[in-house]
Amino acid sequence: MERLQKFIALSGYCSRRKAEELIVQGKVMVDGKVVTVLGTKVDDSNKITIEGKTLSKENKEYILLYKPRGVVTTTSDEKDRKTVMDLIETDKRLYPIGRLDYDTTGLLLLTNDGELTNLLIHPKNEIDKVYIAKINGIMNASEIKKLEFGVLIDGHKTAKSKVKVKKIDKVNNCSIVQITIHEGKNHQVKKMFETIGYEVLKLKREKIAFLDLTGLKPGEYRKLNIKEVKKLYALK
Repeated sequence: MERLQKFIALSGYCSRRKAEELIVQGKVMVDGKVVTVLGTKVDDSNKITIEGKTLSKENKEYILLYKPRGVVTTTSDEKDRKTVMDLIETDKRLYPIGRLDYDTTGLLLLTNDGELTNLLIHPKNEIDKVYIAKINGIMNASEIKKLEFGVLIDGHKTAKSKVKVKKIDKVNNCSIVQITIHEGKNHQVKKMFETIGYEVLKLKREKIAFLDLTGLKPGEYRKLNIKEVKKLYALK
């Protein structure tokens, strides 16, 4: 038996927190009866209906994709552009954990495990995400410190980050910079560099926590093993 909100999260329908909201709002039914009590225990023998849709607890699948440039991070696209789902063969309803911009490459996780998704994207868990950015110009020490201690984007000061200049190209006036953040705001890395006067020419996410792109080429993917999944849950 599992708590109703966890069962919904495990189905991939939404996060556990969102499931709790739906239960309280009376939008969840168990065996034909509306349930508004959090913590109600259910199992696979119960018929769970949420917002008119019957759920079943699916086998969980966890994909690590090397997202190439020119692919959108969504399950469908109104402009008929290629999506990350077009790169993966699966019979499961998978969803990306977070987003990478159309022109950003690198590590992207996809799953039908709503609980793990919520764990990895919630800022309080401070899951490191490592990016490599090619920027126009050469940063000085004070600018590096500004990024590390947080800058103001969209009216919010970013959390502390780690910044390391990997390479300087004086001839072409550009730099390769590694930046580690644990937030996931829209276009965050690009906006952080913009606040100190630099444009991000290329951006790649190399790591999420302990996971990296070893052995993969752009467009390729692999499934996470059970040991990796348990290790991700242990990050909470």
